[in-house]
This record gives sequence, C-alpha cells and structure tokens, in this order.
Amino acid sequence: MALPLRRLMLAEFLGLPEEKPALEYQDGVITRKMSPKGPHGRLEYGLGFLIGGFAEPRQLAAVFIETRVTFAGHSFVPDLILYRWERIPRSPDGRVEDDFYEPPDLADEIISPGQSIRDQTERCHWYVDNAVPVALLINSRRETVTVFRTELEPLLIRGDELIDLEDILPGLQLTARRIFDALYFRQSGGSGTEEVAQ
Repeated sequence: MALPLRRLMLAEFLGLPEEKPALEYQDGVITRKMSPKGPHGRLEYGLGFLIGGFAEPRQLAAVFIETRVTFAGHSFVPDLILYRWERIPRSPDGRVEDDFYEPPDLADEIISPGQSIRDQTERCHWYVDNAVPVALLINSRRETVTVFRTELEPLLIRGDELIDLEDILPGLQLTARRIFDALYFRQSGGSGTEEVAQ
C-alpha cells in the first residue's frame, strides 16, 4: 500500500525512523509491508529453521528474518534473506552489521492476505534482475513455491518436488512439503481424548 507522502530520495527515506509494519522504498514511492497473519509467521519461522538449521552449523550461510536490505536504489524488507558465509555483512571483529547494502544470495517473499500475487512476482523478478541469485515466492493458500533465477523462467514447485538450491546450499534437500509442514499441528498418536494417567 503506497503512503500519501511526497516522493523522497533514497537517502531521505533511510533517515526516517523505523516503523512497524516496516516501510519500504521503490522508485521514490514509500509503501508499508502488510501485517503478517498466522500462516505467514509460521512459514517465516519454518523456512528459517530449515535453511538456517542446515546452513549455519556448516558455515555455509546465515539467515535473517524481516531485515532491511538496500541496494540498486531500492530498500526492501524481505520476509527472509540469506547470505553465504563469506558474504555476511559484518564488521572486522565478526559482529553482524546494522545495515545491509549488498544483495543477498537468496530473498524470500511470502504472500500475505491482501497482497497482490502480481506485485510480489514483480518484486521477485526485480531481485534476480539486480544480482540476487535466487528469489522464492511462497503462496501459503496454494502451498506452492515459485523459484526465480536470472535469465530462467520461474519454476513452480509443490509437494515433494525438490527446490534446487545446490549452488548456494550444497546438500540441502528442501521440498515445498517440508516448508508447508510448518502450518500443521496434528495430534501425535491416539484420538486426543484419552485421560491423563494419574
């Protein structure tokens, strides 16, 4: 949703105080991110857990949730970004930087109720056109993941189909089903009506 503000230069925008939901900047226009609903929050957590749990112990990459990244004249807050280990924005002592100005190695957007699929698709195209190797668009209602890469047609993934991230995270076996499992809380064994043993 575009805000009724005058057009700003990027440096002016970056001088504004942070808000919640976050403000984003594209072509001089400021928009506000949608407030996340339950499925959105679970998918952010689930994807971060799956990727981070694999990548960080191996020092392959680090995951950041809803972190501002500013590059190519835009300032976005993707739902999840990933930087390969050697590219993590950090100071000489290894501490993560406050501000990120380099394109991530992966950017993820999760479609929220009220968001346009077309707008989110265009954003993922923008990411890969501006030096992000892979962008993922997650649709929780359809339980699909669309994979965007430079100069390739978007690839729709569902169910047990593998999301190929081998160039960024070699060895990761990630499927759409594993991502969307985060949305379900099922009873474990029994009918759930048994009395608790005293």
